[in-house]
Amino acid sequence: MIDLHTHSRFSDGSDSPQRIIELAKTAGCSHVALTDHDRLDGIGFAKQRAEELGVGFVPGVEISCIFQSGTFHLLAYFLEPIPGPLQDRLIDIQKARMDRNMALARKLRDAGFPISWDELIEEAGGPNLGRPHFAAVMLKKGIVSSIQEAFDKYLAKGQAYYVPKMLLDPKEAIELTLASGALPVIAHPLSLEVHGDELSRYISELESYGLVGIESHYSRYTPQLRTLLVKLAESLSLVATGGSDYHGTYKTGLQIGTGEGDLLVPDSVLDQLRDRLN
Repeated sequence: MIDLHTHSRFSDGSDSPQRIIELAKTAGCSHVALTDHDRLDGIGFAKQRAEELGVGFVPGVEISCIFQSGTFHLLAYFLEPIPGPLQDRLIDIQKARMDRNMALARKLRDAGFPISWDELIEEAGGPNLGRPHFAAVMLKKGIVSSIQEAFDKYLAKGQAYYVPKMLLDPKEAIELTLASGALPVIAHPLSLEVHGDELSRYISELESYGLVGIESHYSRYTPQLRTLLVKLAESLSLVATGGSDYHGTYKTGLQIGTGEGDLLVPDSVLDQLRDRLN
């Protein structure tokens, strides 16, 4: 069993990179990937702990891309925290992310919400803020009754305090990933909000740019949807990958390795990905 989609405190999760590895070990995962949003800062910590515990480790990142309807996230696997085309682009994204966080904090403050920048930094354990950290502070302050409520009422796209983030063009993101010696895989593809033949056509277009996989074994998809996505991957000669999308307490009900309890991503998926490495 493997888990190729997890998040630590270095983006929008509640646990340290080391804790991610420890949870993967406890769950019985042979390998785990750390795929924080837009940054690789946690990779070294996770890799060291994985070596100590004898857990296989895959360095990665999750990138947000432009898409006309839903949400497009791209996972880049085997991406090391060294200079490279995608790694260098991530620096620009991180700067834009900081600007976005400061703009969001100002909007909340100007609206009268009692949330300080220092409280946000403390919640995140550093400057690597994400919206879940805002939501967690709002929960602690009693402004909302849950993390989800904070998103639904204030922070999600379309709500009053949402601030857009910097997005890459999908073709550019895929090409940068490949140029950096990594492998691009589309995350939770149903978040695109396209289905049937339209989804198949779009994934085929992405494959022409160099996409190597589809996250088919996704924790919050039904077994039926997972089967359909595996078949779609196979029809396009793509790897059907999978993961929990674990965020700790910021995304409740998910466990590393098993998701909501029925997730099982086979070790053979990692072998298929490795076969795609140059």
